[in-house]
Amino acid sequence: MAQYKKSYGSNKDNSRGGAGTGRSGGKRAEGGRASYQPGEKEYAPSFGRGGKNRRDANGTYAPKAENYREVVSEQEEDFCENLLEGRNPVKEAIKAGREIERILISNGAGDGSVREIAAQARKNGVLVQEVDRIRLDKISKTGVHQGIIAFVAAKEYCEVDDILNYAAQKGEDPFVFILDGITDPQNLGSIIRSAECAGVHGIIIPKRRAVGLTPVVAKASAGAIEYMRIAKVTNISQTIESLKRKGMWIFGAAMDGESCVKTNLCGSVGIVIGSEGSGISQNVRKNCDRLIALPVRGSVDSLNAAVSAGIIMYEAVRQRDAKAAQAKG
Repeated sequence: MAQYKKSYGSNKDNSRGGAGTGRSGGKRAEGGRASYQPGEKEYAPSFGRGGKNRRDANGTYAPKAENYREVVSEQEEDFCENLLEGRNPVKEAIKAGREIERILISNGAGDGSVREIAAQARKNGVLVQEVDRIRLDKISKTGVHQGIIAFVAAKEYCEVDDILNYAAQKGEDPFVFILDGITDPQNLGSIIRSAECAGVHGIIIPKRRAVGLTPVVAKASAGAIEYMRIAKVTNISQTIESLKRKGMWIFGAAMDGESCVKTNLCGSVGIVIGSEGSGISQNVRKNCDRLIALPVRGSVDSLNAAVSAGIIMYEAVRQRDAKAAQAKG
């Protein structure tokens, strides 16, 4: 779970008006390499029809969107409250536009209708995974899954623009958290709960390689999920670039970042929290304006992802409240 370490960064001020720090001329933070490595228990290499693995320039497995298999986590048992089983229920859910986290189909399913449903789901941007039939049997509640099971979101997602519009309606600068690969539903639920209490306007999560809005997440959020705007996007890096074009500063939480208490977190801000194991992926890291870290003084130099997110968001709240009080006084 190690992510955040003692900060040895600079004490530079993040003033929007200072030389070299504005949106148009600011220099983005540059740090060491932090390539993404999928967790061994959750993701397996993709073996396409050609028998070759797809790798990126760094040799990291990078499966393409629709044509790869993933090893389904044992945590599926925790998600059984929101299952749709069988061809017709899943097909109708897709037609109705219902929020679907992902769909599991049996390996080598010969049923043409299952393949047709899977194709339509992929066209709608739903993640479809092939698993052993015995895995479906284990997850199934009815025992008649017909080779297809869908996981339905506990709450509907919103668009990123909905988050920004909500901030505008409140007359506040956007305050957003971007989660790059959180896989533990307890962590996501805790972050949602802390964010709602801290007045965060919304949370952005990726469609792939991350947990979605499952019943376990809803329970861990202690009801906060009903009040928090959560957007699910295909590409975190592209979303960050879009937010930056709209004037937002993006800060990534990383071990080698500068102390968050010495960084200006006021104004339009997006804060990126990486995955529990490997932190922020390399591409996302490159797109952050700056990297920030927690000032740790004890013998243990790391914190849980949800705890780190909570501390950073309340440091931002402290700074924003202080600025508001100063403006009034």
